[in-house]
Formats: sequence, C-alpha cells, structure tokens
Amino acid sequence: MRLDRSLIRVSGPEARAFLDNLLTQDLTRLADGGVAYAALLSPQGKVSADMLAWAQGDALVLDIDPARGEALMKRLTMYKLRAQVTLEDVVGTLNVLVSDAPFDGAKPDPRLPALGYRALAPRGEHADGAAWYETRRLQLGVPDLAHDAGPDEVFGLEALLEELNGVDFKKGCFVGQENVSRMKRRATTRKKFCLVNFAGAPPAPGAPIKAGDAEIGTIRTGMNDRAVAFLRLDRAFDATAKGQTLLAGELPVRLAPPDWLILPAPEAAAD
Repeated sequence: MRLDRSLIRVSGPEARAFLDNLLTQDLTRLADGGVAYAALLSPQGKVSADMLAWAQGDALVLDIDPARGEALMKRLTMYKLRAQVTLEDVVGTLNVLVSDAPFDGAKPDPRLPALGYRALAPRGEHADGAAWYETRRLQLGVPDLAHDAGPDEVFGLEALLEELNGVDFKKGCFVGQENVSRMKRRATTRKKFCLVNFAGAPPAPGAPIKAGDAEIGTIRTGMNDRAVAFLRLDRAFDATAKGQTLLAGELPVRLAPPDWLILPAPEAAAD
C-alpha cells in the first residue's frame, strides 16, 4: 500500500554531516538501506517537522508528510549556505510503501514495530494505504505531528520523540538541543500526547478537555472510540485519582496511555 509523502533527497559529500548537525537523530551511523525517525526543531526546541530518514549510500531521503514538505525544503535551503549538499524533490520517482507484514525491501517502522513495515520503492501503481495507516497509528496512540500539532507548537519531548526513538541524547549538537536536554535532565515534560477512549463519535479536533472547570488539553485526531489528545498528563492523572471525570465537551473521556508512554515523574505534578 502507498502513502502520499513528500520526499527530499539530500546528497553530496557533506550530506550526512549537514543533516546530523540539524536533526535530532544520529544519522552518521545509519547503514545503507536503513531508516531512522528524526525531527527538525526550532531553536527553542519545538517540532517544525518530523520525518523518516532513509540511507541511500552517502545520501539520505527524507520521508515527510506533504503538509510539512515545502516548509522543510525551505528550512534546509536556508541552513545549506555553502555546504556541499544538493537538495532534490524526488516524489516523482519514489513511493513510500507500508504493510502490516514484511515485504521485499521493507524495514520495521523505527518508531514502533507495531506500526508495520515500510519501504522506499520506484514509483508505481499501488493501493492507497492512508486509511490503514491512520487506523493503525490511532489504535496505538501514535501522534501524527503534521496533523495533531501546528508547526513549532509542541516541544520535542512533548511530541514523544523520546518514546518513538526520534532523538539521540548522546549525539553532538542539533537545532533545539539545549531545550531537549534540559527537559530530559529535569524530567519536566508534563504536557504530552496521549490516547484517550470514549463512547460514540469522536469529539471534534480542537475540542477542549476539562477536569472540572480547568482546561487541561485538547482533542487532536479521533476515530471510532479513541483519539490522540494533547494534555497536561500530571493534572489529568491527578483529577482521575480524585474521582473527577474528564470531559471533552459533554463527552466523558478516559486516559488510555500505551505501555510505552513515559509518564510524568511524581515531582513534576507538584505545581
């Protein structure tokens, strides 16, 4: 099945070093044919675009949601300056293919193996996989940052980059690293994306989630009986521990954090 994605090929003798200086993931050791999850942050540490990076020899192909592709190309062009790097839009020659079962050339999704298998392949005719992928990621509680967040809205650790293998804390500098490192060191990530469950049709995107009179978050993308929400997890857990019902409009919602989600440290709930 095919996903419609923007694809940017970054090539040239300095391609890997160029991207490694910008993105959250260590791309210098990515084996040919390998894939890694990464993001470009703002200098303040908020997510401008997240992507999968595919190694093709010394070059890398960035696999990005089309809603962020043009802006990412502009940012990379701005950062390029005199680097020996070529940036090319290769969406006309390649497809991103996905499946829930292994297939020729496919790699397990580097974020979560349960997201299935993924590959770059020469462009051809394939069934549309958008509905399958959307259902799968909502079942798992994985945010789609191009649709569940605005550009430069959420910090890297709020966007679950740590849980989804999107940041290397041991690599050298990258844009926004100072904020990411500080939030990791101090365990101060209180807001996060989290799966919520409910009965009936999903609340509209942007619907506020309240604990009593306090707004603690918003619904982002929903389907059937679940949605990805962005909320203050410490306050949400505190409210439910006190027996309060979380409401999105008039609809009761229940926290359903996946077992891989890193929850706020107890001391983070103090304020």
